[in-house]
Amino acid sequence: MHVTHDPAAAPSPTIDFNSFLAVDIRVGTIVDAKPFPEARKPAWRLWIDFGPAIGVRKSSAQITENHPLETLVGQQVAAVVNFPPRQIGPVVSEVLTLGFPDADGKVVLVQPGKPVPNGGRLF
Repeated sequence: MHVTHDPAAAPSPTIDFNSFLAVDIRVGTIVDAKPFPEARKPAWRLWIDFGPAIGVRKSSAQITENHPLETLVGQQVAAVVNFPPRQIGPVVSEVLTLGFPDADGKVVLVQPGKPVPNGGRLF
């Protein structure tokens, strides 16, 4: 899954802490990455291991400009793991891999600054 947002947009409305807690953001390690030629916009297919409680989940990510395919396996990333699966062309995306826009609006993955255990929840 991938969602595009305007980086210059105003902040979202204030939410309460329980609303934040409802979004389950976890860290996982990319264990496989493949081209996704059927995607409308350039994207990779990712398999991300979120540890024993969640397991390996699939994602489609429009990260081709800043993340070459051959560099992805072994990298840790952050993703929302409690959205319903989403059909993207012939692929079912099970998690929303998170990123920020660079100066050109291209996605840069959210990654921990040092290795952490797979499945750890953002707080």
